Amino acid sequence: MQLPRRTFLHLAAGAAALPAVAPVAWAQAYPSKPVRIIVGFPPGFATDIVARLLAQALSERLGQEVVVDNRPGAGSNIGAQVVVHAAPDGYTLLAMTVTNTVNETLYTNLDFDFLRDITPVAGTIRSASVLVVDPSLPAKTLPEFIAYAKANPGKVNYASAGYGSAPNMTAELFKMMTGVNLVHVPYKTSFVPDLLAGQVQCAFTPIPLSIGYIRGDKLRALAVTSATPSDALPGVPTVAQFVPGYEAEIWHGIAAPKGTPGAIVDKLNKAINDALADGAVKAKLANLGAEPMPMSSAAFGKFITEQVDKWAKVVKFAEMKPPE
Repeated sequence: MQLPRRTFLHLAAGAAALPAVAPVAWAQAYPSKPVRIIVGFPPGFATDIVARLLAQALSERLGQEVVVDNRPGAGSNIGAQVVVHAAPDGYTLLAMTVTNTVNETLYTNLDFDFLRDITPVAGTIRSASVLVVDPSLPAKTLPEFIAYAKANPGKVNYASAGYGSAPNMTAELFKMMTGVNLVHVPYKTSFVPDLLAGQVQCAFTPIPLSIGYIRGDKLRALAVTSATPSDALPGVPTVAQFVPGYEAEIWHGIAAPKGTPGAIVDKLNKAINDALADGAVKAKLANLGAEPMPMSSAAFGKFITEQVDKWAKVVKFAEMKPPE
């Protein structure tokens, strides 16, 4: 059957418009079921704390439940792998952090390329780390700690969440710039119990993770790793005051699988940025020693690339190797 020319042209025009209309329709219908945020660390870690706060705020704005799914292991690579291989439909997201950009250089045998296989969605927060020590350690200031560590090479242990984690990288940068010999003790689960018990002497922890223990005098804060002091820890100096040029910032963001429709990414980006602008959310973040880091998807992608380059230099300088 041959269609009249006018009818044919009308149908053809409609078909041509489908690619433009479909993404809009996807975004309008999204989300129609719960959304998962994959966290590559155990419950109680800073990434988990921030993800849960954000999930609650997003649930209210998206009209669907947003749940946190912890998939710890391999320096957060297990969680990243889940997202990389998930359907690119916006229902499986990654709570990413600086660790993911470190892993791009640290691990050479991954079955995915982080820069190639994820879609940046939005930045969420930035925060300084804080060097905390067991109160029984005879060092009440950062210069005293450096002197003590140099006088006792190889006898001071520092805890981390594993190779390539923010506590690990921040400490390695500190070692590189001060010449101190600290022994790395990586943990697959939370290192906080051993830190509180004095089994390890110190750690560069995210402020949200340790601020309660600092306020309760269970840990002693010596210095923060940001370029400027933290409002959450008044009176605590920066590392840079004693080690010029030192700066290490923890940051978090949300990513999706490669190929996630732009309209869905844009909708998520707007919902996240709106949540970060909410006064109640900002207050909760401030109480954790963090501040919002709103960005467009494109800006966040550029930021991720810059972070990969920065930490690659540290990994190579320290000759770091992933655990076998």
